[in-house]
Amino acid sequence: MTYSIVQALLVGLWAAFCFAGQQWGIYTNRALFISFGIGLILGDLQTAVVFGATAELAFMGFGVGPGGSTPPNPLGPGVVGTIMAISISGLKPAAALSLSYPFAILISFVITFIFSVNANNLAWSRKAIEEGKYRKFHFLANTTLLGFILFAFCFGFAATLSTSALKVFVQAIPQWLISGLTVAGGLLPAVGFALIMSTMAKKEYIPALILGYVCVAYLKMPVIGLAFAGAVLAFNNYYNGRRADKNKGGSTSTNDLGSDGDEGGIEDGI
Repeated sequence: MTYSIVQALLVGLWAAFCFAGQQWGIYTNRALFISFGIGLILGDLQTAVVFGATAELAFMGFGVGPGGSTPPNPLGPGVVGTIMAISISGLKPAAALSLSYPFAILISFVITFIFSVNANNLAWSRKAIEEGKYRKFHFLANTTLLGFILFAFCFGFAATLSTSALKVFVQAIPQWLISGLTVAGGLLPAVGFALIMSTMAKKEYIPALILGYVCVAYLKMPVIGLAFAGAVLAFNNYYNGRRADKNKGGSTSTNDLGSDGDEGGIEDGI
């Protein structure tokens, strides 16, 4: 399946907008959001959303890179993986995620490169302000954003036009390896959740985790039902915490009043 120049341009513009959102702080650089737009452009919204949801679970734990490092970026799988899932028949979303995951690491290197190229912008911008060259300052202040936009546009445009090459590459992979990549792609969401739990897990939450596992694995509860069960536990913990704080405050005020009363009695007796 090949796509037109117009579709490639639209995908490039959409990728540029989504990637720029990482600098703007509007959270458009998420796998599900990227896949949604590409699905609309390429005419297969259902497959795109299914892939985007699968990729979103995998990237949910990569919010902050450990030690200041740049984490894998969802732009790569969001663009390339969605195009592969739509264009190649029989390719499951998990396998498409595994095949496109190296692009997530590539994007992180590109981000580091763009930041490194613009590392001296602060000194140049200060000099431009001191010289009164405000247009130059405005350009220097936005060079990082412009680098993000230019790269993402070229990346989305090239990925759309190279659909035939991607299809030939995937078809050359043995079926047993595709099956293995499908299993590996299915495990990536678990890695994302594990990264979240590594920072959030506390001993107080272990009963809730076990309950969630039982509901999904044995009771076959759907995600919506599990969300309601989690909301019940959250409200229960919230109101119990408020009640405990209220009782603690009331007992403290009573003790203070009692001590004042005793002191007053002693003073009256004297």
